[in-house]
Amino acid sequence: MNSLSPHAAAVTPTVSIVMPVRNEEGNVALVVQEIVAALDGRWPFEIICVDDGSVDGTDAKLRELMQRYANLRDIRQHPSGGKAAALRAGVRAARAPMIAILDGDGQNDPAYLVPMLSALLAGEGRVGLVAAQRLRRRDTLSKKLQSRIGNHVRRAILRDDTLDTNCGLKAFPRDLFLALPFFDGLHRFLPALVHREGYEIAYVDVVDRPRHSGVSNYGLFDRLWVGIADLMGVWWLIRRKQASPEVTEVKADGR
Repeated sequence: MNSLSPHAAAVTPTVSIVMPVRNEEGNVALVVQEIVAALDGRWPFEIICVDDGSVDGTDAKLRELMQRYANLRDIRQHPSGGKAAALRAGVRAARAPMIAILDGDGQNDPAYLVPMLSALLAGEGRVGLVAAQRLRRRDTLSKKLQSRIGNHVRRAILRDDTLDTNCGLKAFPRDLFLALPFFDGLHRFLPALVHREGYEIAYVDVVDRPRHSGVSNYGLFDRLWVGIADLMGVWWLIRRKQASPEVTEVKADGR
């Protein structure tokens, strides 16, 4: 499919790329261009940018990009509801059964979308999540330390065997994501929650990149105490999970 064609949006997409953005005026155009370069000709796809209450020129930049890319959609969330809410809004709006998500700051290289989506397809229904694990991270020392401590504590409590749950690159079936319990911070616990539903997790190693422009919208103390509460909540959900009984409908003739 030619993503630059004015008829591209009329094609039912196989893949929906959901990208939350907040004050990413300087990054969003480049990331959208890279997504198109990575996926064009592989699957019919759409790109859904969820503008999470931006106060810069992100909205104007998205409107400009939609004139060029017929399969680009702009979902606005106002006021800002956070990344988890933005992801849920984007996945709900998606027209494809297969979803991939990434951050809008340019640190997630869209070239990795291809092996991640291919791994999800190869799972043939057994794999419920493909998660990226970052190598050679380009974050500041404080962010690396924060992530390392958080990952260690989470793995010790949830036993999800995931080295890097905070990487924004992930792929999963749309219906599975929408069936998960929703809470602010959901995206940081997807491996544990998907495993709770009985699915396998696949991993793809990726190389991290520096942010193209701007500054991060998140800080250490923005997430610390909320993250601890979320961790305990997910632990409780896992402990309370019961085996799902087989459900069948019985016909009048007993069959």
